[in-house]
Amino acid sequence: MPTERNSAIRLLQLLMIASLVFPALLFGLACWNDYRDVYAVNDERIERSLDVMQEQALKVFETVDRIFPEVGEVVRGMTDDQIRAAGASLAPRLQRIVGVMPQVQSITLIGPDGRLIASSAAQSDGDFTDRDFFKAQTSGDAGTFVGDVHAAGSAGGAELFDLSRRLASPDGSFHGVIAVALRPGYFRDFYAMIEQSPGNFYEMVRSDGVLLARYPAGAADFQQLTPTSGFRQSIEHGRARGLYSVTSQIDGVNHRTGFRRLPGFPVFALAGIESSAIHAEWLSMVGGHLVFGLPVTLLLFFTLWVALRRTRRLHDEAERRELAEDALRQAQRLEAIGQLTGGVAHDFNNLLMIVSGTVQRLRRHVTGDKETHLLDTITTATQRGESLTRQLLAFSRRQMLQPSVIDLAERLPEIKDMLSRSLRGDIDIRVGVLRRSCFVKVDPSEFELALLNLAVNARDAMPSGGTLSISAKPVVMRGKASEEGLAGEFIAIRIADTGTGIPPEVLPRVFEPFFTTKEIGKGTGLGLSQVYGFARQSGGTAIITTSARRGTAVTLFLPRTWEVPMQKREQAVATDTAPPAGTVLLVEDNAEVAEVGRAYFEQLGYQVRHASSAQAALDLIKREDDIDLVFSDILMPGGMNGLELADAVLRRFPQMAVLLTTGYSSSAQDAVRRGFEVLQKPYDLATLERASREARGAAGEAAPLAPQQAAG
Repeated sequence: MPTERNSAIRLLQLLMIASLVFPALLFGLACWNDYRDVYAVNDERIERSLDVMQEQALKVFETVDRIFPEVGEVVRGMTDDQIRAAGASLAPRLQRIVGVMPQVQSITLIGPDGRLIASSAAQSDGDFTDRDFFKAQTSGDAGTFVGDVHAAGSAGGAELFDLSRRLASPDGSFHGVIAVALRPGYFRDFYAMIEQSPGNFYEMVRSDGVLLARYPAGAADFQQLTPTSGFRQSIEHGRARGLYSVTSQIDGVNHRTGFRRLPGFPVFALAGIESSAIHAEWLSMVGGHLVFGLPVTLLLFFTLWVALRRTRRLHDEAERRELAEDALRQAQRLEAIGQLTGGVAHDFNNLLMIVSGTVQRLRRHVTGDKETHLLDTITTATQRGESLTRQLLAFSRRQMLQPSVIDLAERLPEIKDMLSRSLRGDIDIRVGVLRRSCFVKVDPSEFELALLNLAVNARDAMPSGGTLSISAKPVVMRGKASEEGLAGEFIAIRIADTGTGIPPEVLPRVFEPFFTTKEIGKGTGLGLSQVYGFARQSGGTAIITTSARRGTAVTLFLPRTWEVPMQKREQAVATDTAPPAGTVLLVEDNAEVAEVGRAYFEQLGYQVRHASSAQAALDLIKREDDIDLVFSDILMPGGMNGLELADAVLRRFPQMAVLLTTGYSSSAQDAVRRGFEVLQKPYDLATLERASREARGAAGEAAPLAPQQAAG
């Protein structure tokens, strides 16, 4: 089932990805095709513009080329002086030629000395020796030479550029120059009539980069393109036509530019479009695709997303249902173990109490080595039985815990010494000591037992030695996103080894009671279950991670507390100031257990009164006023348990000391929370002495409040 669910979710996820990727690929392909098409269309526009520009410019230049022989024929055979003398009659003829050609500003004849000899314009004198179109003809026949753009005073400051040729002479010597002045404005007017689109420009440029005409006009002071310009670099290898994209030196804008050479002349027609205009046109086409494609894509994606969400919700509900069923089954197993354990723990611990108490009494009368050894064997078996019962109660979370605040920064180094005695010498124990106080409220003995169980497991996983690392750090849990839904501030205590690790198929069962991979007789399978039960009953949890190469790590998450731990010195003072032995009322319904308890108390110097029920104990307390300590089992017959008896005693006699004991009772943990000292069966003489002294010491400290409490 999980595989089928994952397959369905993966299929929907793949479809969602495909609903975006496939349209995106189509969109990208369409954009690329549109991009190429837009550039192709604009290149075609540029080519058409160049066709028109080339044809127009070529007609102008060819027409001017025909002017040169016509003017040369007029002055054929005439000397400079004769031409100068005939200037008045030549001017009208030259003006008639200029009049029919709007692109021509003037026709000028220049002598070999660079002086004006005749002109269609109204000028009588002029020096042209510094003009490029004149100098180009003096050193040799330059053919039709295209000069620089310059301003002509006689033309009202208008810009002009000249085409020049040598005057014909019979011997081929330099006889002068015919110069025809053309108006760049004529070309600009023509370019303005060509198809106009945003970002278009048209130019006529000499091969050396001199700008002859441009529309629209560029920078006023710009006259020549440098050798690094796109145009100069494009024609460097003799190319007569071409297309390129480059940032213009004239206006600093990136253009798509085409050029075309005028056949027979060192002049090029250039036409171009701003790249931004091309991109805007392309983006407009892309926008059209988005207008139609994006809503459809989003609709498909949203439909699949809704389907995926509903599928996940259904699968999550099914998974939660399965988890709930598994949790219910696990809870039922735990409850069954707990009921079984709780049902037998009280009687079993009473039996252990009788056995251990009897052994203690026998030790006072037996001195032989053989008999002492037999008593030691019975004591060991009793301790194992007690440990087994405690571990079962811990896993089923029915263990009686007596939590107190401990500082891990102090306790972990102390525990290291304890573990060193339990592990082999080839295992290096490393404890990461916290730099500041870190408090948790747990049962110290159960906490130490949990760490000891984990250390023993680590030892068995490192037969050839290794490293056991213990570290702690504060963490914050975030509810559902955290381990087992915990929320709040916790201390994560990590116990890691460098052993062989745990097989993946075994890992899910490691916390189950009686589950072990060890050989028969080498493990009960209750060590990790005690660890897990202790962590859960303390308000936290335990998790385990493993790797065949890196070993195993168990992390205990224990709730962090900000309570201040009780100082050991204050505890010692309270113990030392406890009153001496007096009279104890022993409340126990089991006669054998009561006999063991009586023997212990008498050995401690107490006078013992016995009651077999809580009501009998209350009646006895009313009759006798010399009782110093009430020692009662919690689980009692007759409708009133030991905890209720303790409440009744303290209500009537607030100064009286009360000590409770139990083999197992569901009320024991409640008694601990309410501040009663609870002694776990089976107990020994030393434990009983300590507990009774602490109980009487605590009652002695509370004694001054007795009158007020009684009045209340």
